Amino acid sequence: MTTPLQRLRRALVLATAGAALAAPFGTAHAQAFPSAKPVTLIVPWPAGGSTDRHHRALAEIASKYLGQQIIIENKPGAGGTLGPSSMAMTAKPDGYTISQYPMGMLRIPHMNKVQWSPINDFTFIIGVSGYTFGFVVKSDSPHKTFKDYIEAARKQPGKIDYGSTGIGTSPHLLMEELADKAGVQLNHIPFKGNADLMQALIGGHVMAASDASGWDKFVDNNQMRLLVTFGENRTKRWPNVPTAKELGYGIVSQSPYGLVGPKGMDPAVVKTLHDAFKKAMDDPKHAEVLATLNQDPWYRTGEQYKSWAIATYAKDKLLIDRLGLAVK
Repeated sequence: MTTPLQRLRRALVLATAGAALAAPFGTAHAQAFPSAKPVTLIVPWPAGGSTDRHHRALAEIASKYLGQQIIIENKPGAGGTLGPSSMAMTAKPDGYTISQYPMGMLRIPHMNKVQWSPINDFTFIIGVSGYTFGFVVKSDSPHKTFKDYIEAARKQPGKIDYGSTGIGTSPHLLMEELADKAGVQLNHIPFKGNADLMQALIGGHVMAASDASGWDKFVDNNQMRLLVTFGENRTKRWPNVPTAKELGYGIVSQSPYGLVGPKGMDPAVVKTLHDAFKKAMDDPKHAEVLATLNQDPWYRTGEQYKSWAIATYAKDKLLIDRLGLAVK
């Protein structure tokens, strides 16, 4: 038989052990993602462009559903690959650092030697949207139509230039593909992003620009003329502007993008981020932002996004090989 004193001692031991077991759980629960600090979302383009505008709005809406602030960090360079690749190489896979993942991530490794894998070094979180690409000139340009621009290039091989948001980006490759089909030689000038490119065009430092819809306000203000777009159909916002497909080039480009983190992220953390951004995508305020940018939603789960990336990585190698841009 146990004495009352022994029973008291046993109860104290059990209570102490229970408290010891409960303390780590309580601490872990208190630090559950994303309670520790704000989440950093890397935008691999300069501030002010269409991608930056979209992600700042998306982050603001998603912060409400995540219960934690999402801070934008602009990290342009290397055709949009510097931000995501540096994140993959240096950030902890704890969910507090994520990045936009542009199409260049699946193309530039075919064109240059890189120290990262576009598939294996990332955790795919969610597919978000895709761009509306267009080709613009200044409003006082002698090229009134896209045909005028191509004819000028035919008469002056290599002397008619255009700028894009970087080597290997969709705006660059779609123009190289188009030039190949048209049988002309264009002079490509790469920039870090939309903001730099637009300044160069307004300043007369480049004849034309191939880019996503960051040129929208300049077109609407009659500072630039939109000559062609690259969607499946004409845009609702600029219905008088023909598509490249209409003009006989057969090129359609949307360039989907989404959000990724470093490899090895906890699936529970991925789900928390996915769910917050999915709610943000479904928010009416986000629909308004996409309408302003003339973009459509491109929702994919993390697994669907990864499967798409694997297939696109293989497919785009064929395009890059055909254009003679593959790394030797």
